[in-house]
This record gives sequence, C-alpha cells and structure tokens, in this order.
Amino acid sequence: MNGKGDEEYSHIQKDKGEIGFIDYEDNASVCTYNLEEEGPVVISVPFPLQNRNPRSILVGETSSDPITIKNTTGNPVELWKVDIYDSNPKESFTVSLMEPPSTNTDLEEDSGFVESFCLEDRVLQPGQTLTIWLSCKPKGIGLHQTAVHFDLGDARLERVVLLFVEDKISKSLASNMPYWRDRRKKPLVKDVSAANAFIPGERPPTRRLNSGSKFSLAQYPIPQPENMGGYDMERICLRNKGKFLTLEVPGLAERRPSLVKGDYIFAKLATEDANYATHTYQGYIHRVEAEEVYLKFDHDEEFHSLHNSRNLYNVQFTYNRLIMRKLYQAIKAAERLDKELLFPSESTRKRQIRCTRLSPLSLILNEEQKRSIEMILGCKGGPPYVIYGPPGTGKTVTLVETILQLYANRTDARLLVCAPSNSAADHLLEKLVSEKKVSFRKNDILRLNAITRPLEEYQCDADLQFCFLENSSFSCPPLSKLMHYRIIISTYMSASQLYAEGIRRNHFSHIFLDEAGQASEPETLIPLSHLCRRETVVVLAGDPMQLGPVIHSRCAESFGLGKSYLVRLFECEFYNTGNENYVTKLVRNYRCHPEILHLPSELFYNGELIASKEDTGESVAWVDLLPNRDFPVLFVGIQGRDEREGSNPSWFNRYEISMVVEYIGKLTEGKEGLNGEDIGVIAPYRQQVLKLKNTLDSLGFSGIKVGSVEQFQGQEREVIIISTVRSTVKHNEFDKIHCLGFLSNPKRFNVAITRARSLLIVIGNPHIIGKDPHWNLLLWRCVDNGSYQGCPLPEKQNSLQDYPTEESYSGNEDEYPQLTEEFKECHLGNEEEYPLVPDEVEPDVNKPCFDESEWSDGWK
Repeated sequence: MNGKGDEEYSHIQKDKGEIGFIDYEDNASVCTYNLEEEGPVVISVPFPLQNRNPRSILVGETSSDPITIKNTTGNPVELWKVDIYDSNPKESFTVSLMEPPSTNTDLEEDSGFVESFCLEDRVLQPGQTLTIWLSCKPKGIGLHQTAVHFDLGDARLERVVLLFVEDKISKSLASNMPYWRDRRKKPLVKDVSAANAFIPGERPPTRRLNSGSKFSLAQYPIPQPENMGGYDMERICLRNKGKFLTLEVPGLAERRPSLVKGDYIFAKLATEDANYATHTYQGYIHRVEAEEVYLKFDHDEEFHSLHNSRNLYNVQFTYNRLIMRKLYQAIKAAERLDKELLFPSESTRKRQIRCTRLSPLSLILNEEQKRSIEMILGCKGGPPYVIYGPPGTGKTVTLVETILQLYANRTDARLLVCAPSNSAADHLLEKLVSEKKVSFRKNDILRLNAITRPLEEYQCDADLQFCFLENSSFSCPPLSKLMHYRIIISTYMSASQLYAEGIRRNHFSHIFLDEAGQASEPETLIPLSHLCRRETVVVLAGDPMQLGPVIHSRCAESFGLGKSYLVRLFECEFYNTGNENYVTKLVRNYRCHPEILHLPSELFYNGELIASKEDTGESVAWVDLLPNRDFPVLFVGIQGRDEREGSNPSWFNRYEISMVVEYIGKLTEGKEGLNGEDIGVIAPYRQQVLKLKNTLDSLGFSGIKVGSVEQFQGQEREVIIISTVRSTVKHNEFDKIHCLGFLSNPKRFNVAITRARSLLIVIGNPHIIGKDPHWNLLLWRCVDNGSYQGCPLPEKQNSLQDYPTEESYSGNEDEYPQLTEEFKECHLGNEEEYPLVPDEVEPDVNKPCFDESEWSDGWK
C-alpha cells in the first residue's frame, strides 16, 4: 500500500510501468494474489489459487471472475480508480461494471456491456459493496498475469492475478495423481546367499566354454556392492507372452537400469494383508526388447501357473557386477602399460612424427583431415594420437579413411576399432564397407557383438555377414579364427572378449577408440590394458568439449571418474597447445547453418570453426516460421509449469509439450513439409521425454526421435526442437546444485545446440533458462536478431562474467554440495540420480570362468 500521489509501481516489480516475471511459488511470501487484506475497505481476490496453484482456463475462451469492494466504515470512501496496472501478455485482462456476457448470450440483449482497462470515480457509501468483473481473454498457452490497482481515498491496494492458459493437448496431460515422495522400498531379498531366501528361477541356456582357452575374470570384491534399489517397482503387472512373462521397465532403452540376458530379478505378489505370507521368486531374463524384459521363473512353473493378468507384484532388481569387474580388471592390467601412453606429460622427450604422404581414397577430405591421416600413418607408437573433432567436422570420415588406408596399403596391419555403443560401432562398419574403392573379403572384418545382444536389434541385414553367429545368436569366434581377421570392430566392453579368448599385446598394430570423450577412463582401458604395447599406434577420436561419461556416483566423480581419458590428455601441454605430433583439430563444420554454429564456435572452440555447409536451407518452406528468415535459431518464450505426478520424481511441463507439438505440426504440414525422420526433440527430463513420445504417437506423428541430450550426442537432424522444461526458480537452484537438467553444464549446452543442421527451436521460460550464462547468450542472440517470440523477457545479462564459473564445482570432493535427504528420496531411479549403496558386503568368491555368460557385454 502506498500514497496515491507516489510514482506508479507494483508491489511485485518496483520498476515503473510493468510487473515483470512472477514465480508464484518463489514469490509467495511477498505477493497478495491469494489473500484478502483486512482494513476499512475489503477487496476480494479474483481467480484465487486452487491448491496453491493458479487456475487453468482454455485458450480461445474468455474467463471472468467478480471482485467485491466493501466499505466497512461509517463514512463514504472515494474510489478514484480501478486500473489494470499491467498485463502479460499485453491487454489480455479487462475490467467491467457488468458481468460479461456468456458465449451463448444474444449480443443484442447485452449491447450495454462495456469493458476497459480502467474504471474511474465511484463513491462507496458506508457498508456498501461494489462488484466489478475481471476478465481474461487468453492470447496463447502459458501463464497469464496481471496486477490490478485500487485507488481508495489516499491509499492504493493491489491484487495480483495469475492464470494458466492451456489447450486440449496440455489439458489432456494434466495429472490426476498428486506427487508424493516415495518411501524407501524394503528389499524383497536382502541376502541372496541365505537359504530359502527365494525360489530359484530358470536360467537361459548359455554355451559352455573350454576352460583351457579362457582367462578367468576375478571377482574384485568391494566393501559395498552397487545398489539397484532406486529402480525397484511396486504394484506392477506382468504379461503373458507364450512361455514367458514380460515386465515393462521404463528407462530400460537408455540402460536405466542396465539389464541384459542372464540377469535376474525378484518378484513377489503384492498384498495388503500382513498375515498373508507369499514366496519371493527369482526370474531370469531370457530376452530384452526395447523397454520390456522376458522372464522365466521357477523350473516347476509354479509362479507361471499361479499368475493371472490382474495380479500385482513388487519387483526388486539386482546388480550384475560383471561390467564393474571388467573395469577393475582393466585398471589392474594398466600397471603393465607403457607410462608414456598413460601420462604423456611425464615423457622426457617430444615426439616427432615423419608423416606419410597420402593418396586419398575419398575425394572429400579437407586439409586438416588429410594432415591428421598422414600423421597417423607415420606414427610408430608411443602416446596416443588424437583426432580432435568438434561437432560436424567429419571426424568419422577421417577415422574411416585412416582405417581404409591401412587396410589397402599395409598387409601386416591388424586393427581394433572400438566405439562406446553398438549403434556407433555398427555405423563405423557401415561406413567402411560402403566405400566403393576398397573391396573387403568377408573374413577380413569382424563385427564383434556381445552374446547378450538381441539379433533382431541389428539394423542392417547385409552387414550381418561380418558378424559371428552360433545357433542364430551372436558369439565370439575362437582364437584360431580371431587371429585371421584384419579389422575387428566392437564396443569398448566387448573388446574384453578378445583378451578372454587369448589375443595378446603383440597382435594389433593399431587401436582406434572412437567417441573417446564419452567413455570413462576405466572403460577406455579395456581395449588398451590387455592389447596395447609400446609399438601399438593408439588413435583417439572425439571432442573434449562435448559430454563425457555418465557417472552415477558423486563420490566417484569427485575422484576423477567423470573425466575421460581424452579430456585428461588435453591437460597435457602437447595436446592443449595443438602440437601436430599429438593432435589435429578439425575445424570445418559440414553440419550446421553458420548462424547455428556461431555461438558454440565462439564459446568452446576459440572461434576457429569454419561453417562449410553448402545448403543452408534458405529456400525451404518452413523458413516462413521465422521472424528473421536469415537467422534459423528461434527462441519461443513460454511461462509454463513444473509438475510431477504419482511417485515419479522426474519433471514435465505440459505447456511446453503443447508448444512442441504445435511447431512440429507447422514443420510437417503441406507437400513441402518435413518427414518425421528430419526432426529431433531434446528434453532434459525422462518424464518430459516419455510424455512427448506418447503425445506424438497418439497424434500420428511418426519417425520423430525424442530423447535426452546424451541420447542425441553423435547424431544430427535437419531440425532440432529443445524443450527446457523448467519454470520455477527454486527448482532451478536445486538442479544447479545437483547438476541436473540443462543448467550449469556447458558441455550439455554445446551438444544440445549443435545437433541441428538447418533450424534450431528452443522452447522455454527465458526467466529461468537465462539464469545460465550460456543459455542466456543464446537467448539474447535470438533477441538481437529479431528471432524471439513469446512471453516478456528478463533483464539482459551482458557477458559470462556476470555468472559464477564452472570451476566452482570441480576437482575437490569437499566442493560438491552434500546430497540432501530430499535429493536422496526424490531422485533415486531416475536420470537425475546418484544411487546410494546399502550395507551388505558381496562375498569374496573366486572361481574359474567356464561359462560365456561370465564374459557377456552388459553395455551396448
């Protein structure tokens, strides 16, 4: 409340003339948008909050609410003015003395109705109540807000009004289940070694091995085993599929949790009756398909016979330590590696490579690519050689050409080519065998797959000829066959099978590690520790400025496991100064429109990237969507709402989902519209991804990939739409502390905005996303180029110096914020989690390896 003669301002925003951004959760203590103040004149609250949230109204429909102004004194009170102080969007609220007509009312009967932005000069007699009407005419989806000022005598009262405007899509996504913080689930089986703890399941058949040809994988017991408790599920259904029961596991496709054939779960009939004792059954996984696992329980099929589709079960996941044991084994074996390979900075001499002149097999190589290949061909071992490949610079082309040169010109060359995922390894094989100038013999190339990989997952039937199959399943060839292949392509993890079969350090002349920045250092050591000697030429390809390995333990990350081998190499002077005897940086980007490339080039690559994309897409039909046809980066500002539902702690924003769908509809309509395969949608939270996928499927949009930034690394689309989700300040701060979402992670920002070839659309709340320095620069670059649409903007931050630096959370375990109880309870089992570990200790059991399942590749 303030004197009427004062300069006009709002209690919410002291700047004259506008109320600015209101975070209804963060500003609850200072806003009067839900309380009636006591005083001589009592003014009701229009559109009061419901369950502490703004009301929702439909776009295209006018909504009105009465405001009562009651004079409780014994004297007349002058009502000088009722004024719409400010509205966002502009002119979306009006006031009137009459109740607005309904949509079904005859307009002739209501010809006297008048609405405006200001009502003046009224006198309230003692005890009189005046009713006026506040109306909102929505101008799009998202938060609408206004401040209404009441000048009474020599005082001013204010009412702030907030409304969420939604359309049919956002309304259909509204949750009818309020979020609750899930309690800690009690494990069904605490000690798997205890007698009668569960009824054993039926293991899938596996090939028995000749113990003389295998090398045992030690147990590597640790004080506390890894925990899968965050993924446990309660009151879920199992479905009959032939002789199997299937369980849908959300997140399985993204390896959260990571389950493969041969793993097992525990299941128990859920019951509310504490006196009803039910058995716990072990179910082995016989097949994995997308987000569904096929299970077999007890040999007597008691569990299967008692099952019916109405049963609800509690499920406990178990952790397969096979992957971790492989990592421990690689670290142990690294003791025998040449020190110069692991720590080039400690070398007493600088390497001088005499490069080999190149006769390219491909005509599309640029100067940097040629130079990189010539240096690798001239390399004689020692420290790794790095192909530094920023986004879209042809890193894979360079790698493939190098491999082809060695295959065509050096008959004694033996090459191991590794990638972090099956899809990346498949892509390398496809690129190699598609080269017309080189003819491969079938037995010269092996695409080595994990035996747990489903055959139906393989995309290209023609390339199956380069895989080794037994009984229609992937397998590892015996040593006698392995020794004859000239090129072996595998994932990092699958490379352990080569050591297990007996291949040793003197076999491979070259080891190529693609996308090396995405792999943890122990993972990188799997192919190196067992198979590399001083003379082996090691080549790493990747980008230290893109996302690194995903580490779920904050403790492990604080000790350096979040840093890849590639990134650590760049801490060495030989690499970070660009010494061509150690690294070649590719600088010509063939993927992105120059305007998309500009900001990441300036922020992450010293402005060195050269936009070399020939077709910049100025002639395509969808440029009509852009306010500035020459600037293909559009920021769409929307004030939506952070929501969670049920016991799922992951966030979603249904208003942004509606906006994403709207733009996809515009991009795909008409004869010149894009195909779904040309569009990708990136969102930082799993629940937003799932709801987007389901919505697009229900509307008939096909081929559009929706996923996290991590899922898009190494991929590209003609158009990328980014949904940032966050709309609340306090949740934004929680994300920054725990490194979630898009904020406070420059590498995630870099990857996200460099996936688009021709058009990048960012949908989000500028007041929230602008809290991050890099996203803020993108926002204001759009504004400065006339390519911003949507809600009002925040104040401009001019430079990165206005923000805290990333280094404030690096290098020291003590610098990381402690895991709060809220974090522990809310984020187990999601993409945001850092799992806790229980108190049980894995028994120290060492045994020889007789079963190939002991060497299965748990990661793609």
